Amino acid sequence: MTDLHVRKMDFAFSDYDVPFLWNPQNPAFSSMANAVSFLAIGFEKMIVQLITQAKPQFTDPEVAEEADAFMRQEGQHSTAHRQHVKALIRRYPGLQQTLDAVIAEFDKLTATTPVKYRLAYTADLEATFTPVFKLMLDNDASLFAPGDDRVASLFIWHFVEEVEHRSSALILFNSVVGSELYRMRVAPSIFRHVMQVIRVACAGFNEHVPLEDRQVDAMSMFASYRNQQKLRRLLPFLGAPIENGTSPRAFDDLALREQLVALVGIVRSQMPHHNPAHENLPELANEWFRRYDEGYDVTRWYTADSAASS
Repeated sequence: MTDLHVRKMDFAFSDYDVPFLWNPQNPAFSSMANAVSFLAIGFEKMIVQLITQAKPQFTDPEVAEEADAFMRQEGQHSTAHRQHVKALIRRYPGLQQTLDAVIAEFDKLTATTPVKYRLAYTADLEATFTPVFKLMLDNDASLFAPGDDRVASLFIWHFVEEVEHRSSALILFNSVVGSELYRMRVAPSIFRHVMQVIRVACAGFNEHVPLEDRQVDAMSMFASYRNQQKLRRLLPFLGAPIENGTSPRAFDDLALREQLVALVGIVRSQMPHHNPAHENLPELANEWFRRYDEGYDVTRWYTADSAASS
């Protein structure tokens, strides 16, 4: 039987305005996390369609059960991120165009690629999540705690559940395709697509969210963009640099060693015979699951205690 649990969450994003700059101490991370919300909606829609389409190929009952629980978890993530993005669109209506463009990228992928490619896409991308999200969750005191507790709690919930189902996508891929060579061969095109979708989101932020509200150039999360900006400043004949705000990086304040460990984990996740079950896990995940089971209000991860005592 699967170990996954489907948890329905309501972060009350409709109760009052949701700021784009939800962690004022780290505008670059705020922007990057917002891009994850947009990406999650399109990606998780693709996953639901993929599993529905591939369902007849999950002939092992345990794999079929894993697929169903995985799909249901991802469906809950998509619903919650839609609520977050809907709140941002209420404030910045132009972001509806950005959301539509992100979803269209994944709809095109669903329409133009075979099941085995999308199974590999899901397995390859999901395999990177545990090392990346461990980096974030291990540094929650600076990345999440200073921000809007609803938004912070949304991402913490999503990331710990990604850790929980870290093996699911690879289980499904192996049950239907089972070719490590194929998974590695298509990985470059998969990650090009992921980065292209994130670029669509970040370009939309620059276009539709005023600089005073985002404070940073949302495109600055891309090294190629930052390098292009530097070249334009050094070599004026290439054209003036695009002035859309400052260019800090989301993880500038994190220990370099931790960032390198995460990078090594990402590379390892794409290697043959990778087993996500053996990954080092963030301590915060176990704490989150324990507190959830005890009835703690995880939709207010940092403020529920103070709200209950007031």
